[in-house]
Amino acid sequence: MSPVTHGLLSWVLAHTPGVAPAIDRRGRAAITIAGLAPDLDGFGYPFQLLTRNNAEPLDWFTRFHHHLAHNLLATIVIAALACAWARGSWRVAVLALIAANLHMVCDLIGARGPDGNQWPIPYWQPFSDVGWVWTGQWRLDSWQNLVITLSALALSVAIALRHSRTPVEIASMRADHGVVATIRRWFRRTPVDGQA
Repeated sequence: MSPVTHGLLSWVLAHTPGVAPAIDRRGRAAITIAGLAPDLDGFGYPFQLLTRNNAEPLDWFTRFHHHLAHNLLATIVIAALACAWARGSWRVAVLALIAANLHMVCDLIGARGPDGNQWPIPYWQPFSDVGWVWTGQWRLDSWQNLVITLSALALSVAIALRHSRTPVEIASMRADHGVVATIRRWFRRTPVDGQA
């Protein structure tokens, strides 16, 4: 799935009822980043793209994407780093672990390339090279992925209306306040100039 979908799903996950009130902005950011972190193994894409016409192109994206950080060991490291960044919050660690694993589930079900290429998830690496593949894997541009993205966006809007924050809070509180104000104007008709 797209990084936007991974980010939205992880940010929504940080608002899990019963757990979320104890998680601050820093914790929500850690959980969201944990849900995006498995794609750090895609670092080689620009290098592969830039060298594709060379005599010896770099195949770093093909070689490393879905290999270095799409496994159980990486999710444990990601969760530990999220926990440390969130000042030792076990809630953040658990939700970060779930977010990183949710990333892989989403890739397993919805990351087929337009050329039909599937991305196996080598969940047990480095202990085993067996990769998980689902033969029904949706294309990246499938309607199913679009529905999941729009659903995560709708949940983000609901959270904005209830808690006055959006995923934009991770980058800028000032920008987040502006986004929340806009969402409130769209979904809650407020009196204009004192009129009811």
